[in-house]
Amino acid sequence: MRLLFISLIAAGIIASALIAIMASAIPTKDYELSVDALKDEQSLFTTGRVVLKNIGRLPLTNVLVDYGSEKEPAIPILKPGESVTLSPPESAQLDTVTVSADPNIKIVQPYRSPLKLPGMIGS
Repeated sequence: MRLLFISLIAAGIIASALIAIMASAIPTKDYELSVDALKDEQSLFTTGRVVLKNIGRLPLTNVLVDYGSEKEPAIPILKPGESVTLSPPESAQLDTVTVSADPNIKIVQPYRSPLKLPGMIGS
């Protein structure tokens, strides 16, 4: 009897945790865009990338990426859950990237650098 009671409590806790995780993954806004700008400085060169992801419930249109000195061609539509990875041109300053989309989304995102640890490639 006691084992059954403990098992039911454990099952309830696990079920609650799973529901909380699933609920947090559901988009809450109609229009929302995630921008991840990464700058990886090596000893001989620097690489950059910008990852855009539509984390809203509805499609985004006319997505524009501005690196400061240069712009990407417009992305006509970005569907919910869709990701696009872009590489900035070599002449671009890797300080910030500005991303805008319809309706009324404008994000200015600074580039982040990955953590460098001794012994890792590129450190």
